[in-house]
Amino acid sequence: MSVVTDVDQTIRQVRREVATLHAELPKYGLVVWTAGNVSARVPGHDLLVIKPSGVSYDDLTPENMVVCDLDGKVVEGEHAPSSDTEAQAYVYRHLPQVGGVVHTHSPYAVAWAARGEAIPCVTTMCADEFGGEIPVGPFAIIGDDSIGRGIVETLRESRSPAVLMQNHGVFTVGPNAKSAVKAAVMCEDVARSVHLSRQLGQPIPIAQPSIDALHDRYQNVYGQR
Repeated sequence: MSVVTDVDQTIRQVRREVATLHAELPKYGLVVWTAGNVSARVPGHDLLVIKPSGVSYDDLTPENMVVCDLDGKVVEGEHAPSSDTEAQAYVYRHLPQVGGVVHTHSPYAVAWAARGEAIPCVTTMCADEFGGEIPVGPFAIIGDDSIGRGIVETLRESRSPAVLMQNHGVFTVGPNAKSAVKAAVMCEDVARSVHLSRQLGQPIPIAQPSIDALHDRYQNVYGQR
């Protein structure tokens, strides 16, 4: 008779959450084909759950999510994990407040990343969610923890939960995976709005005191408490 431990139950819960949240990425037009991924830290354990590499979004289930340690090594699962696993494991190791990481190739945000240009804070939504500009991280090759190093170095100097990795795409973080998905959705919306604004003329920057006030209200007052 098998015994289900507390860690087994926690991992099952995180597998379900991560599998479900992946549906939000194609829903909001943030990914195509098998690109992109969601991961989540397993609370109370040095583990993460992430999407398997190259598997269609339609075929994702809780059972084929992959469990890895915080060095990116597979602990549980029959599939190879996402090629971003080592990068995201690095984020979890170095930013203990992070409980979820999302990677997308959403088109407007990627357009900014391809130029190596931060998205300026010229909308209240950007101030609310990101607390200033959405920064650009350095170019890095996929496959090891290089991208993770760039993410950590960039976000340590920013209030933003999103970073545009140069020539690549978006990485977002949050206290949990759902909040990281939300940041990815909002990042693409801001990227699109600011791009459209630039087609009409020069966007008007928001003064720093107003950015601070907007961010504080949105983070600490807005919504249900």
